[in-house]
Amino acid sequence: MKLGIIGLPNSGKTTIFNALTRGNLPTGAATSGQFEVHTAVVNVPDVRVDKLKAMYKPKKTTYTQVTYVDIGGLDKGIGEGGLGGQFRNQLAQLDGFLHVVRTFKDEGVPHPYDSVDAARDVAILDSEFILTDLVAIEGRLERLDVDLKRKGKAGDPVLSAEKDLLERMKAHLEADRPLRDLDLTEEEIKPRLVFVFLTLPPAMFVLPADYACVDAALSYDHRLSRIVTLQGRIEAELSQLEPEDAEIFMAEYGITELSAAKVIRLSYELLNIQSFFTVGEDEVRAWDVRIGATAPEAAGVIHSDLQKGFIRAEVMAYSDLIAAGSEAALKTAGKFRLEGKDYIVKDGDIVHIRFNL
Repeated sequence: MKLGIIGLPNSGKTTIFNALTRGNLPTGAATSGQFEVHTAVVNVPDVRVDKLKAMYKPKKTTYTQVTYVDIGGLDKGIGEGGLGGQFRNQLAQLDGFLHVVRTFKDEGVPHPYDSVDAARDVAILDSEFILTDLVAIEGRLERLDVDLKRKGKAGDPVLSAEKDLLERMKAHLEADRPLRDLDLTEEEIKPRLVFVFLTLPPAMFVLPADYACVDAALSYDHRLSRIVTLQGRIEAELSQLEPEDAEIFMAEYGITELSAAKVIRLSYELLNIQSFFTVGEDEVRAWDVRIGATAPEAAGVIHSDLQKGFIRAEVMAYSDLIAAGSEAALKTAGKFRLEGKDYIVKDGDIVHIRFNL
């Protein structure tokens, strides 16, 4: 999972990045339009992996990971003529956005528009992303018209279907609505991901509720979106402490869940992702898969050969295994299952794939 941290200059993006990644990047001196990217990969905390590790005592333990990309330089005007170069390359790789929206007042960190207004700031980047998507779609429609004229009366059903879809998307964007609001099937979207639609990925809006917070409210009536409030500055400082010391300060500030865990949990929900596990003496490992994936699709996450040669999946529920205390006890209780190609993998499943090539 790769999440891009975006926002207007001086919105608190890098502070949130530090809180999520235990980083210590300098903050508060962003320059509008200056392209800058910082990346960090962090393990996804999961107590289930810890307990499985204690049970199997493997040689290796592997957590799932999330990559955070702090992207600077987004501001009014970036969508004019379309977004290209480094910006597009970075944004193209993201599964979703963490859009940091300034809600605090700090004389030492001036707001680029002189006042704190969360709704206005969100609308600025939304408008730029909508414009960028429109430019991409209009360019593709022009090329499609040329190709369809070349085909003559016989036309091309595939190109005609693409044109119909893009015109539908164009009308939606012209109504000032992001593409994440549009009912699009996976079959419609997959062939067109090459265009990097910026209003299509899910978006979580992060409100830094620190110090003089003057606008901690935001309404965002769009699908595939969440709003979360984080004490970014405090948690950035907490992330530099040892866990035992951090717990003391968390209690003092009334923080019950650290940003790193909270954002990951909400991101999994927003992106429709769940975790399953493989276990053994060699390795205990967590894997991410979309909710609703079949056993062969989960096998493909581990290795494409497992999906191609899939026969059966040996499945244990994590909760059943922990309650039983061991695989042997779980099998004795009759809770060890063999599942076929139609089985829908559930969050927390422990899976071993039987395959043959």
